[in-house]
Amino acid sequence: MATLQLLDASGKPLAMDSAHRGASLHTRELSSWRPALGSADADLLGELPTLVSRSRDITRNHGVAAGAIQTLVDNVVGTGLRLSAMPDYKALDKDKAWADSWSRNVEALWRSWAESCDCDAARSLTFHGLTTQVFRSGLINGEALAIPLWQPNDHQPFATTLQLVEPDRLASPREKASNKRLRAGIEINAYGAPQAYFIATTHPGDALFGMTGSDVSYQRIPAFTRFGRRRVIHVHDRERTGQSRGKPIFSSILPLFKMLDHYERSELQAAVVNAMIAAFIETPLDGESISELFGGSSEDYLAARNAWQVKLQGGAVIPMFPGDKIAPFTPSRPNSAYSSFVENVLRHIGTGLNLPFELLMKDFSKTNYSSARAALMEAWRYFIGRRHWLATYWARPVYELWLEEAINKGLIEAPGFYHNKALWCRCKWIGPGRGWIDPVKEAKASKIRLDTGLSTLEEECATQGLDWEEVLEQRAREKAKLDELGLTLSS
Repeated sequence: MATLQLLDASGKPLAMDSAHRGASLHTRELSSWRPALGSADADLLGELPTLVSRSRDITRNHGVAAGAIQTLVDNVVGTGLRLSAMPDYKALDKDKAWADSWSRNVEALWRSWAESCDCDAARSLTFHGLTTQVFRSGLINGEALAIPLWQPNDHQPFATTLQLVEPDRLASPREKASNKRLRAGIEINAYGAPQAYFIATTHPGDALFGMTGSDVSYQRIPAFTRFGRRRVIHVHDRERTGQSRGKPIFSSILPLFKMLDHYERSELQAAVVNAMIAAFIETPLDGESISELFGGSSEDYLAARNAWQVKLQGGAVIPMFPGDKIAPFTPSRPNSAYSSFVENVLRHIGTGLNLPFELLMKDFSKTNYSSARAALMEAWRYFIGRRHWLATYWARPVYELWLEEAINKGLIEAPGFYHNKALWCRCKWIGPGRGWIDPVKEAKASKIRLDTGLSTLEEECATQGLDWEEVLEQRAREKAKLDELGLTLSS
């Protein structure tokens, strides 16, 4: 059976289009769209330095970008992550009373370490300060790097400290070419698990202090010790399988930010220039008439005009040359469409950052209660996800390192710790509260959830960054004091 084939004007067979329009190579709008198809590392590692440097630049020099980073830090980290130790007492064959007592002891010892600067190898930040830097680095650089160290201190019972390292220092030495086992400073095994990290002893960008590329040396740090203690904490998102490094949050919207920056500065410069012009002075005389008026010399006319000063001020009568008239100047800046256009671009940027426009710009002037609540609820889904990510890949590994030392020093009892490490290290982290838009409505909603059994006091307190046990203990103390003084609170 003969098949029907379409031919073009020259008699050649017409190329048939693809089954998916998005895969078409012949339509005019898609024919030149042929992005590279590489692995996660092949697509990212070569371009990562450019993405990072541009992200840092836009954060330094664009107010909206700097504000967006601060908004994310304030809502995810805020005043810090609070440890709530929750050992799996059932699997450990213990009871709830034992678990509560054990947790209180652990949390008290943790606070003595985490709320001092002794947890920082540089002795300059508390654990909250380290957490803030880690998260901020994760946003701007796409990743954060910390090296747990052992630094005994006569004034502190714990020797575990943390040294934050700029991710730029994580790189492959020049004498070691990248290959399937070495990816941008990370040595991996056949399954992609990190085995060691190559970290430069100095920052490669320290040229200001006399450092050159030849002065940079690298230290190979194993991912774990022989007995399983973590030696490097590398915090980053893995968007694709086999991705070794993270990428900045601004990666997908860098072009928009840069073009918006150019546009805003151009509009501002044009508005400033237009504001300097008050009016124009027009003359009906042509060149020949001016020459005749001044005896055939146009230079004399120009000299006279330059020496003549006109001052525009209220109530003034301004003498003018014969035939001259003042024409008012109507500036075209600011552009009437400027505000709506910039707002549209900022909404696109906010979507890329997972921030509602109102939160990105701190502007709720055009928003009612329902819209603001919906926008903030959507934002909080993202904030809670990021907080869980930060707690899982940063706070918990640090807690495990600290808890191991505390147990080995006999400060905490944990028999069989190394055989049931996950059971002993189980915990959760309480972040800052999300706040209330309308305190009356939301307090009533919280009461209804508690009364109907849809929520617990622990959950309601956690949404406001509070520990439910501390709340109850404080209320008990206040009630006892009121009873002692014979006072009552009005209901």
